[in-house]
Amino acid sequence: MKELVEKINGLAASFNKDANAQIENGNKAAGTRARKASLEIEKLMKEFRKVSLEASKK
Repeated sequence: MKELVEKINGLAASFNKDANAQIENGNKAAGTRARKASLEIEKLMKEFRKVSLEASKK
């Protein structure tokens, strides 16, 4: 579970960087990267929920 949280944190940092580049500089490529990262974060968050529920049942 620790590795999963580290992946989520890394993607979140990447998302923040790219989203800010799009907002502040109008960088369209950064917007594309941010959207891609948001989809990956969504998948990992669902996986985290499953793992977390399993851990709480033990």
